[in-house]
Amino acid sequence: MRTPTPSPAALLITGTVGSGKTTTAAAVAALLRQDAIAHAVIDLDALRDAWPSPRDDPFHEHLMLANLHAVTRNHLAAGALRLVLAGVLEDPAQRPLYEQAASAPLTVCRLRMDLRDVRTRLRQRHHDDQDALDWHLHRSGELDAILDAAGVGDAEVAVAAEQAPSAVARAVIRAVGWNADRD
Repeated sequence: MRTPTPSPAALLITGTVGSGKTTTAAAVAALLRQDAIAHAVIDLDALRDAWPSPRDDPFHEHLMLANLHAVTRNHLAAGALRLVLAGVLEDPAQRPLYEQAASAPLTVCRLRMDLRDVRTRLRQRHHDDQDALDWHLHRSGELDAILDAAGVGDAEVAVAAEQAPSAVARAVIRAVGWNADRD
């Protein structure tokens, strides 16, 4: 009897700015690679990085979703079984659009980190750009509150400032049930 081919699945790692979404996505990919699971990592910020933004779409959501659809279609055609997305989903009403663009069932995992630690990371990241630092410091609290109110996550993982990305990735994989046996 032939073993059935697993169906593709998508994971969106979300959280406020500075919570470690992109770093965690890369660490999840490393674990998937160790397990020989075909996958792709997609940074949603890269898919929306264009200027200027339309007034009615300041974060280029429409552009990002169109790009996500094209990119995931190509990754799935190339054999990816797991799509690891790093980005922000603020509005639960947008979730079906993300899932449709990903062309696979979507699980959302929110990274939750103490805002004091987030702000420390942001100060390190933007130490040479005061305008970017000011914007990100303000946005971190604003976005954290938006995510609290929205409740878009299927799972949530607490992240400590000193926690290794691989440990966060293992916690995410466990939380979403992609590999419950990982330590």
